[in-house]
Amino acid sequence: MKLATLRIDGGTRAVRLDGDVLVDLGSPDLGALFAQDGWEAHAAKATGQTWPAEGADLAPVVPNPSKVVCVGHNYTNHIKEMGRELPAYPTLFPKFADTLTGPADPIAKPPETDALDWEVELVVVVGATVRRASEDEAAAAIAGFTVMNDVSVRDWQFRTVEWTQGKIWQSSTPVGPYVVTPDEVGGIRPSLEVKTTVDGRVMQHDDTGTLLFDPVYLVQYISTIVQLNPGDLIATGTPAGVGHARDPKIYLTGGETVVTEVAGIGACVNQIVKES
Repeated sequence: MKLATLRIDGGTRAVRLDGDVLVDLGSPDLGALFAQDGWEAHAAKATGQTWPAEGADLAPVVPNPSKVVCVGHNYTNHIKEMGRELPAYPTLFPKFADTLTGPADPIAKPPETDALDWEVELVVVVGATVRRASEDEAAAAIAGFTVMNDVSVRDWQFRTVEWTQGKIWQSSTPVGPYVVTPDEVGGIRPSLEVKTTVDGRVMQHDDTGTLLFDPVYLVQYISTIVQLNPGDLIATGTPAGVGHARDPKIYLTGGETVVTEVAGIGACVNQIVKES
């Protein structure tokens, strides 16, 4: 299944993609859907109101997750381009719900930076409550996968050794367009093409099969630290090709169209605009 959160007048609705229409699943958003017992069977059978899929105004797939955990340094090529050693454990940092935006929303370039960068990421979407998950429990807790552009404010990110302040700018991180269940993308450890283009120029191109720490391991590891809840998001890291690591460096200045895509899931397509 492909699932999304649709913006409608006065709110949002959880929907399923059926051909060229979106079918109402009876929940206000995907976070609320995933919190229901038996959500997958319900989502597969629901026959609510429909809306055209073309031109739909999609929200972040989970608008208000209890947590967004991001993983740094998880593709070998990206680690090397940033001049780092391969890590023994995942490098984690948080995002907040206020950081998220829709998969087709414009992204405002903050006036405080001249170092705005892109990062395509496969995102694990949690569909069950887990704490200290075993491998089997972690696998069963994965509702599906989506796409994130972890837009990064590099000069703020590297002001200190801790990255969070460069990763949490207001409405900077598109997530979507769909949550795709594992059966449609080759399982819980999918090998999928990931790509970023900026105004049509390919900047990042890799495969999720080269992740150092795979989705199941990440659910196990993070749930050891803190309980994961339905609708929580785990961004699995970005491959080589970010603007900050290029020589000369390339940053987003405003006016560009950035497409971050994971094969079989979809793409976030966002225009960079200058914040007024």
